[in-house]
Amino acid sequence: MNRAIVVTGTDTDVGKTVFAAALAGALVAHYWKPVQAGDLDHGDAARVASLSGLPAERILPEAYRLTTPCSPHRAAAIDGVTIDPDRLALPPHRPLVVEGAGGALVPLAGDLLYADVFARWAQPVVIVARTGLGTISHSLMTIEALRRRGVPILGIAFSGDAVEDSEATICRIGRVKRLGRLPRLVTLDADTLQAAFAAHFDTGDFA
Repeated sequence: MNRAIVVTGTDTDVGKTVFAAALAGALVAHYWKPVQAGDLDHGDAARVASLSGLPAERILPEAYRLTTPCSPHRAAAIDGVTIDPDRLALPPHRPLVVEGAGGALVPLAGDLLYADVFARWAQPVVIVARTGLGTISHSLMTIEALRRRGVPILGIAFSGDAVEDSEATICRIGRVKRLGRLPRLVTLDADTLQAAFAAHFDTGDFA
């Protein structure tokens, strides 16, 4: 795999970072989160480094590190920073896994949303969705928002306990590929995560 794959979510706390770590580790890719808002000492890059098993040089530095744990546009305003879209150009490293923040319609600056940046990148996107109540609507809205902007969708990865009807309904109505599902892990570390990814996903789908 010699391309970039973007990982977005249907909402915050849906398992996006854990999936990004699993994917980056499986592909032995570089990992990049353009904007980290809050928890700067133990942010998503540090978590991916821990869970992916990747060497430190494959965890790329963020373009923006903001102090407040909230939407990037607000965190930037609190810090007196304006997020410049030009600083969000994709790094040249390949393979590359890029993780957004929260859902696809999270604002970055003014009216600029993450989905708009995804459209500029023109790279395939994986949507991470939880399997609990409400996921059908959130997932289909995310699919529509990305398609409206011409963003290529590689497929959807579920996170949580199996809910066959919800997963099948989203993929059927949304016309997206079901890539797999990361189950809940009693112990979450690099070894258990990579084993779960290998058992539930086909790396060929990301080639």
